[in-house]
Amino acid sequence: MKFKLCILLIIAVVAEVSAQSDRWQQRVKYQMNIDFDVAKNQYKGTQKLVYSNNSPDTLHKVFYHLYLNAFQPGSQMDVRSRTISDPDARVKDRISKLSPSEIGYEKVISLKHNGKPVKYKVVGTILEVTLNDQILPKSQHTFDMEFEAQVPVQIRRTGRNNSEGVEFSMGQWYPKMSEYDYEGWHANPYIGREFYGVWGDFDVKITLDAAYTVAATGYLQNPDNIGHGYTEKQVTHKPGKKLTWHFVAPEVHDFMWAADRNYKHDVVKVDDQLDLHFFYKNDSLTTGWKEMEPLAVRCFNIMNEKFGRYPYKQYSVIQGGDGGMEYPMGTLITGRHKPGGLISVVVHESIHSWFQMLLGTNESKYPWMDEGFATYAENQVMAALFSSKADLQLKSTNSYRNLVKSGLEEPLTTHADHYNTNRAYSIASYAKGAVFLNQLNYVIGNETFERGIKRYFNDWKFKHPNPTDLKRIMEKESGLELDWYWEDFIGTTKTIDFGIKEVIPIVDKTDIVLQRIGQMPMPLDVVVSYVDGSQENFYIPLEIMRGEKEEKLFAKTQLLADWGWTYPEYTFSINRNASEIQRIAIDPSQRMADINLDNNVFPPLVKELPRFRSDVIR
Repeated sequence: MKFKLCILLIIAVVAEVSAQSDRWQQRVKYQMNIDFDVAKNQYKGTQKLVYSNNSPDTLHKVFYHLYLNAFQPGSQMDVRSRTISDPDARVKDRISKLSPSEIGYEKVISLKHNGKPVKYKVVGTILEVTLNDQILPKSQHTFDMEFEAQVPVQIRRTGRNNSEGVEFSMGQWYPKMSEYDYEGWHANPYIGREFYGVWGDFDVKITLDAAYTVAATGYLQNPDNIGHGYTEKQVTHKPGKKLTWHFVAPEVHDFMWAADRNYKHDVVKVDDQLDLHFFYKNDSLTTGWKEMEPLAVRCFNIMNEKFGRYPYKQYSVIQGGDGGMEYPMGTLITGRHKPGGLISVVVHESIHSWFQMLLGTNESKYPWMDEGFATYAENQVMAALFSSKADLQLKSTNSYRNLVKSGLEEPLTTHADHYNTNRAYSIASYAKGAVFLNQLNYVIGNETFERGIKRYFNDWKFKHPNPTDLKRIMEKESGLELDWYWEDFIGTTKTIDFGIKEVIPIVDKTDIVLQRIGQMPMPLDVVVSYVDGSQENFYIPLEIMRGEKEEKLFAKTQLLADWGWTYPEYTFSINRNASEIQRIAIDPSQRMADINLDNNVFPPLVKELPRFRSDVIR
């Protein structure tokens, strides 16, 4: 009996450890055939979806996204845009004014589960499917769907005839299975924010007028029959005839395409393993593309070196959309920018290949891990490409500071759809997300951070990492506890504000009194510059870090005692006379997002008497 009990206990412990360490992921395999009518801006499609339930759960329902239904008067996207205080200028009240021929829609004609018809209902942009037969754990099921759709006029991300004349920008265009993960279903209505998808393989055939060039996620399977710049072979297509484009995209979580009759198609090699494809309108307003292409190559080289190797053999930069929107193996961007603006958009959107397209976070829940991390990397890449762009990270930090001062800031834990203002969403996701990484670099040190961010990429590519997954990587690399940083900077709107309260001369030494004014604790670098030209850095770890970073800002760095986070003040001494001190500064590297820099230096930048306390000189 005791032997059996021991065996049961061992099994239970192993099961618990396995459940904690093995985070399963669902998987999909799409086969789609699309017949596109360019005259009517409509298409019909068939979709075979093989769905693998790798979870330990039994599923009684499934959900699909029908994104194009958002582009109808009265939709949640329409109402949200007309009621939020600062609507997106591209949307505003435009959806409410669409005519029947201008709206977008996706209509499911039939749906079968393992060959049997199932009940379903359309609720806005979500298709709710009630299954006849439950989906058991570790089982595979097939869904066969017939659907038809209409492409809306270009308003947000997807649509026809955008502001630059690109005829079809096809993002969020097909019935897409919602993600089910360890937190359950994520069948969020589409109101114009972010996305989350199931990892899988796509096999897509698009049939349309042969005059059009198609650019898409994935690899073209029949280039010799197509021409259009995909092969050196000259292919002539009869006017009015249709042509089928066949794309295969392995290990991605979405599929995008675009089509235009006047696309110019360039191919540039990054190296033997990667080609960059560029599709843009062949007119006098896109002259900056040729200048941009070699810079895009340099961007990929920098990202491969600093963050991890891009694993696909192709990436496409495609003129289309309404600004810039990332997708697997490609992006849609508006293309009539000055060269500097064009490369900036290309850099940001292509970096999303790392942060979201490979590190597939739930960007609806964690947009800052998507947009913010891409912004951080963009700041690094642009600084490497242009010496004039060295201050971009400081601009991100100042943007965050301005949001704090506005009183509109909301915690980074806010779901992307639920921010009260577009401004709060945008600055939190882009700027504060970038600040988060830049400041983490400060907390654990640059070399440790760079090791950690590469390990994060290599450990979590082709998966769905969450904030804790990143934290554990950085804790393992640094040997520090980082709960406090995640809890305060992500989960609250507490701010960082430290100051030099007093400088106290005491015969042949000097006491420096620091003050924590903001609610959020941080470790501190404090550099003291002397009149003889020498400098000394004093490093004060935070007690709850349970250690200290290895980085040394100066050859002469003194490690001081830990600062307990509840103490509002901290005093340390230097063995130099106060008269020898030229300047004292908190955070000389400026990686910390202290919201008030006026009190970070001594003497103050404004003209006032030094704050020496003569009453304690002895």
